[in-house]
Amino acid sequence: MEQISSSAAQVIIAIIPIVGIVMSSVVAFFYLFWNHRRRTLLIKAGHYNRPDFDLLSFSLLAGLLLGSVGIALTVLLIIVEGASYGVLGGIIPLSMGIGLLVYYGMKRGDRAK
Repeated sequence: MEQISSSAAQVIIAIIPIVGIVMSSVVAFFYLFWNHRRRTLLIKAGHYNRPDFDLLSFSLLAGLLLGSVGIALTVLLIIVEGASYGVLGGIIPLSMGIGLLVYYGMKRGDRAK
């Protein structure tokens, strides 16, 4: 059986992702705007404490995660596709993970001195 879809249904199907992207952009904009306004008011009132961010712990965690995902994807893509451009989907996160782990090792060595 041949199904005939109406042009109205095709328009609705095309509009759904656009509406989703626009609405998420509006939500993100207002979140950033109100968060900026809150920080500004806290700074003016003298109650703002800068959040601590441990870059070494973040680079270790992100490096381990990206490295393990990169190894798994690289091995899987080599098995499935062989040596092709698709293997870059695994090599890219692998190299990012290795880079973050090297950064962690260098900074940890600097801290020990």
